[in-house]
Amino acid sequence: MGTTLKSLAQAIRDRRATPSFDGEPIPAGDLRQILDAGLSMPSGYNIQPWRFVVVQHPEQRKRLRAASYNQAKVEEASAVIVACGDRDGWRKDLDEVLRMGRAGGMSESYAAQAEEFVPSYLSSFNADQMAAWLNKHVMIAFTAMMLMAEVMGYDTAPMEGFEQQKVCETLRLPMSYHVVALLAIGKNQGPDKFNGGRFDMAHTVFGEEYGKPLK
Repeated sequence: MGTTLKSLAQAIRDRRATPSFDGEPIPAGDLRQILDAGLSMPSGYNIQPWRFVVVQHPEQRKRLRAASYNQAKVEEASAVIVACGDRDGWRKDLDEVLRMGRAGGMSESYAAQAEEFVPSYLSSFNADQMAAWLNKHVMIAFTAMMLMAEVMGYDTAPMEGFEQQKVCETLRLPMSYHVVALLAIGKNQGPDKFNGGRFDMAHTVFGEEYGKPLK
């Protein structure tokens, strides 16, 4: 397993979107620790609609690069985690989610509510609403993976530049999968990306209602 090299606060403060990677392989134990961080995250009714394809083989990374506007870092990275959401995951997984919940102490009243509410709620979504719902949950897990990698001393590059259909074809994804983002992981090669700066808290955070400063 990976050795923790940074505190979470330091990882958040120092993180940059890495422009170039050296391509050295990631130990399998480290990669699993990074993935496990994402899989441990919360989701609505614990549906866990995220799905991840880990691309490490050089030839597959080359094909993925072609589906990602030819960005070199896709091919240079040690691994690229392709983060997806499964539109039909709740249909297949709800029974298992309830079984696990009951085993963990879920009350029968809560289980009954979920069994009725989840299908009613999610089946009412149109395509755009489902994509938005998946994006929210997948990015919670995605961010945890990115920060775990940084804590462990790896460099990362979250990527939204890709062609949805081409990525689906390259990875042979099921029709129900929606690609949300790519996470390139490895060791930085060359100079790090410049610090783009962040807005002051007063610019983006308010107290109680819009326009009022946080006290």
